[in-house]
Amino acid sequence: MPIHDWTRVEAGDFHHFHQTWIPLIATALNRGLLPPEFMALAEQITGRPIPDVVTLQTRQQQSGPGGMAVLETPPTARVVKKFEQNNYAKRADHIVIRHGRGKVVAIIEIMSPGNKSSRNAIDAFVKKASEILNQGIHLLIVDMFPPTPRDPQGIHKAISDEFEDEPFDFLPDKPLTVASYIGGDAPIAYVDSLGVGDVLPAPALFLSDSYYIRAPLESTYMDAWDAYPTLLKEIIETPRTF
Repeated sequence: MPIHDWTRVEAGDFHHFHQTWIPLIATALNRGLLPPEFMALAEQITGRPIPDVVTLQTRQQQSGPGGMAVLETPPTARVVKKFEQNNYAKRADHIVIRHGRGKVVAIIEIMSPGNKSSRNAIDAFVKKASEILNQGIHLLIVDMFPPTPRDPQGIHKAISDEFEDEPFDFLPDKPLTVASYIGGDAPIAYVDSLGVGDVLPAPALFLSDSYYIRAPLESTYMDAWDAYPTLLKEIIETPRTF
């Protein structure tokens, strides 16, 4: 199903979709996409420290249907970038991937309009993302909204600027972002640029710096859309008149 233009509805309307989509992704992950040692939980991250990342053992890296080793099957994306510097950000505190009931290994963030609504809001999001990566936790960010004056080249450039100030090949006709990050002292980013009407990719969801599974974005997006109120669907799907 092609990506819809979510700028056509109010922030609260997307929030409803967001709240439907998140548990569907978690459910799909828990139904066999994750290795049995892991679980996906919908959690709110509100400033408390994130438990230290776990190091996966070889047995864990090879378990689970459909999992892939980075060296054997490297993930593909439009941009692959390794950051060379660490910004030494403080630890911080929505799907959280945990090893058993313990350590957090990865986080999935689906951005909302509120994340970009003010300079303080986007600064807080970028700070949280950089702190997650600095702690060695892996991160998948899905941004279904075009850039604002506060992130003029998209959310990935805003995050990468926390590590190094280098040009990013932003595509104006593909302003939406799906970015997978390997956390650590020198994070690695796999960035896909998308536009309204594109199909969501199946990006890498890293469980370690050498092992990942594919995140089921497209199928779960379709299921969330099927459950979305018809009146709101009509607003999004009605052709614009100028």
